Amino acid sequence: MQNYHKELELACEKFRKVLEGQLKRVEDMKSQGDFVDYSTLETIKIGVCGGDGIGPVITAQARRVLEFILKDLVEAGKVSFVDIEGLTIENRIQKGKAIPDDVMEALKVCHIILKGPTTTPQKGSGMPNIESANVAMRKALDLFANIRPVKVPEEGINWTIFRENTEGGYAVGSSGFNVTDDLAVDFTITTKQGSDRIARLAYDYARKNGLGRVSLVTKANVIKTTDGNFLEDCHKVADLYPEIITDEWYADIMTAKLVDKKRRKDFKVLLLPNLYGDIISDEAAEFQGGVGTAGCANIGKKYAMFEAIHGSAPRMVTEGRAKYADPCSMLRACVMLLSHIGLQDRADKLERALDICSFEEKKYVITGRDTGATCDEFGDYVMQTLTSL
Repeated sequence: MQNYHKELELACEKFRKVLEGQLKRVEDMKSQGDFVDYSTLETIKIGVCGGDGIGPVITAQARRVLEFILKDLVEAGKVSFVDIEGLTIENRIQKGKAIPDDVMEALKVCHIILKGPTTTPQKGSGMPNIESANVAMRKALDLFANIRPVKVPEEGINWTIFRENTEGGYAVGSSGFNVTDDLAVDFTITTKQGSDRIARLAYDYARKNGLGRVSLVTKANVIKTTDGNFLEDCHKVADLYPEIITDEWYADIMTAKLVDKKRRKDFKVLLLPNLYGDIISDEAAEFQGGVGTAGCANIGKKYAMFEAIHGSAPRMVTEGRAKYADPCSMLRACVMLLSHIGLQDRADKLERALDICSFEEKKYVITGRDTGATCDEFGDYVMQTLTSL
């Protein structure tokens, strides 16, 4: 057997650095304060990051609709929009960072971030190994909860997916390494504090919205330590909400049960670690019309970021189809943004307008090509509908 002493020493040193970083994060979580109260802010600052690919197109449309529905608050100085440039893949590669320092500084000046999709290089793409801007932002701003609603009334589907956002396989996804040419290692991270806070948010949401079931989704039968700890910590929180039914599902079985027409109507709130939440929420979005229709919230105690759940679709840009991109994902995210800052009446109004435009009247249909409406035309349609409500 070959002597791997040197390789193992190097691996242990890298592993130690990963653990040191996570232990520091645990201490930071222990010292956190309460959630920000937006009603006490003189001006709510909304930072707008277009991202890249189709991101700038659909984000501009979302901003246009937001400015329309918030016109009186903007004029009164209660809400302001801040343009944040530099989150393109080209700039990130040039700076060698998932989020360049000047962009991060601009983000931290804002209370709310409206973010377009960004490109994440994958192995073999020929681009540098830069961490996902989404993952970097979630970690830097501690946006620990990813919340993705899916609603298809005629199918009896009304799910809200709570995906832990800062741990799991994504937490240190760019910190894996090749121990040798034959052995590669990545890491999965779970902490008591991380599991507890996402569980409390999910159960509190279920209680406030009269939803009587929370489904815990893991692979704790195989990933026994990290998934097992997540499951145990969630059950401890569940004990504080005795009126809510808690059930357990393995991630693979959940993907099957979501397509089971008899069973899927039973699901209300799904609570999952990071990787499973990413996969299952994308599957769930297909019932609503695809990932292009779904937005999400990324919630922390100090900051919140709202975005589409899909990628940057660079091929649409190279094929000259960017103007036909569907803005519904970003507009659905705006519904959640309005609700988060305490403007539930406006959130409800925008959601109703989107339901009319997307599911009922459908005067303009987005196809992603010149066979359908442009992004601008659909935005106009939404604002016209808002005016009539």
